[in-house]
Amino acid sequence: MNWDDLRLVLAVVREGTLSGAARRLTVTHSTVFRRLGAIEEQMGVRLFERFRDGYVPTPAGETAAEAAARLEDEVLTLERRLSGQDLRPSGIVRIATTDTLGTILMRHLPAMRAVHPDIHFEVAISNAMANLTRREAEIAIRPTPEPPEILVGRRIADIAHAIYGSKAYLSRRQEKELSAHDWIALDDALASTVIGRWLHGNLRAANITCRVDALPALRDAALAGLGLALLPCYLGDPAPGLHRVAQKTMLEPRSALWLLTHDDLRRTARIRATLDFLAKAFSSERALFEGKQTKRTYSAARHRTRAG
Repeated sequence: MNWDDLRLVLAVVREGTLSGAARRLTVTHSTVFRRLGAIEEQMGVRLFERFRDGYVPTPAGETAAEAAARLEDEVLTLERRLSGQDLRPSGIVRIATTDTLGTILMRHLPAMRAVHPDIHFEVAISNAMANLTRREAEIAIRPTPEPPEILVGRRIADIAHAIYGSKAYLSRRQEKELSAHDWIALDDALASTVIGRWLHGNLRAANITCRVDALPALRDAALAGLGLALLPCYLGDPAPGLHRVAQKTMLEPRSALWLLTHDDLRRTARIRATLDFLAKAFSSERALFEGKQTKRTYSAARHRTRAG
């Protein structure tokens, strides 16, 4: 079996279906079906049991997949090490980040292109941590208290949080106790985030009017007046229709903004140049991330209105 054959077997094992393997390998369903049949005929062994809901590896298929996984690790390690010897600040840089940080990233990419016109970007937006070891991305921009130990990176800033509500909601709800308010929460998929953990630990009995699976939707639900929301300040402060319920940012929860890459890649010229530029660009937004930009709270705005 050659490497391409093993990659195909491994993809079918990981995905459980031919269509899933085809998407992973960026080929057609019929190609996977045809090649898998040819591999089994060539080897004289059945690698998968076919069921209506998917493919299950036989013992022979499991053995082949285990060998393929080991080879994949070796190939990816070789690719990273060879890429790390690239001394030219040119080529494609794959960046993975979240939906909220992606907006900030896009503001700075034109300046990066002006400085390094031979570097081009592929940006993947996802709230899941990209696997840099498997080259799903080369740089990750992530809000996290602690990054994975296998990665190297730079801590750019703290990420402060505050409680926000719309003027319309706050004008009709005067409760002082936070637990008496309506709240917008994150769904179970984001329960492990700093916001999800804080809500679970502090407002378990609160009235949850809406659950969402993304932070922009959390902000938008607060803007619509559905209730209060705990937001990172870099997302809540720029929203003109939102006001902080309290004057200060919260001591907890607190996260941090990290620029991350794999150790094998950090000496690559295009990666090093991109990391250096992004570190300066995001550091220029430190006040926004740490909640120190001037932002009127609702109570302060209301007081000035009455005084006027």
